[in-house]
Amino acid sequence: MKEFADKLIDWYEENKRDLPWRHTKDPYRIWISEIVLQQTRVAQGYEYYRRLVERFPDVFALADAEEDEVMKYWQGLGYYSRARNLHAAARSIREAGVFPTTYEGVLSLKGVGEYTAAAICSFAYDMPHAVVDGNVYRVLSRWMGIDTPIDSTVGKKEFAALADALLDRQRPALYNQAIMEFGALQCTPTQPDCLSCPLSDSCVALQQEKVDTLPIKQHKTKVTNRYFNYIYVRTGGFTWIRKRSEQDIWKNLYEPLLIETSEDYAGNDLALWTKLEDVLGKRLRESETDLRVCFRPLKQGVKHVLSHRVIYANFYELDLPDDVEVPEGYLKVPEEDLHKFAVPNLVYQFFSLILGSNNQNS
Repeated sequence: MKEFADKLIDWYEENKRDLPWRHTKDPYRIWISEIVLQQTRVAQGYEYYRRLVERFPDVFALADAEEDEVMKYWQGLGYYSRARNLHAAARSIREAGVFPTTYEGVLSLKGVGEYTAAAICSFAYDMPHAVVDGNVYRVLSRWMGIDTPIDSTVGKKEFAALADALLDRQRPALYNQAIMEFGALQCTPTQPDCLSCPLSDSCVALQQEKVDTLPIKQHKTKVTNRYFNYIYVRTGGFTWIRKRSEQDIWKNLYEPLLIETSEDYAGNDLALWTKLEDVLGKRLRESETDLRVCFRPLKQGVKHVLSHRVIYANFYELDLPDDVEVPEGYLKVPEEDLHKFAVPNLVYQFFSLILGSNNQNS
């Protein structure tokens, strides 16, 4: 077992990436890096980490910020519950007065699970807690030839026990960094570089030609389709946006007027207009002009893929008189202020299309 750890650490010392969170023992910055890197590649998360710690250099600065600002700094990174949980946890730490220094204390933070708590405690405090993430599952499954599904209760317990047994308790931070980096760079999900692998002589999966089939998952995520019709309402130099507050995707992010339908309405503008009349009611019926001529499709058939959903979006614009009453729940904001609001990537794409065309027409 010691030989396994030694080989991983030797490989790590030669091949590790130079990343800023590896040069600190500050639990706050390590925590930020771990939350940013959940479900996120290092190449994408790097700049987000840098901007976050520059704007919020300590947990008190993060706690004192408004949630809208935190969400704006997170915009584009996805999985927005991470940002909401990060902010809520920062405020609980502010109440306690100090970042927790025990595994149980770290684990109690909102949005922190067993993996993240183990990572923070080993990296910041050198506590002997083994990390088990996707990279670790893959390395251990292949090296030991384990075909127990990693998403099963039995599998999770088996791999957790194995990871703990293999942990170098004298060098927990170094070992944890090493095995995760090894999975990210060497023992990759596809086309791993087995010929130059320091574990090739003892890897069961390589010997049994199972590298491409391990690790095993027993469940496939069910993907559902949703159909969004976004309408950019223009009243003079203003537009309408609302904050999503439901227990749904993109909670606490902003969006323009949305009509969600059970099927794709691309090319069926009349049917969508009927639904729009239901939403805006008398605002449309009492107009002296036929506002249908002010309702234009801008782009249709936009596909936006999330982890468990595929959104098919259509973009429209609608010009209304300046004095039209704003629907309940919506804000009337100047177009030039839209950049101040955190929005999902799909909405950012829509706004860029709208504002870009406006700039070309001006």
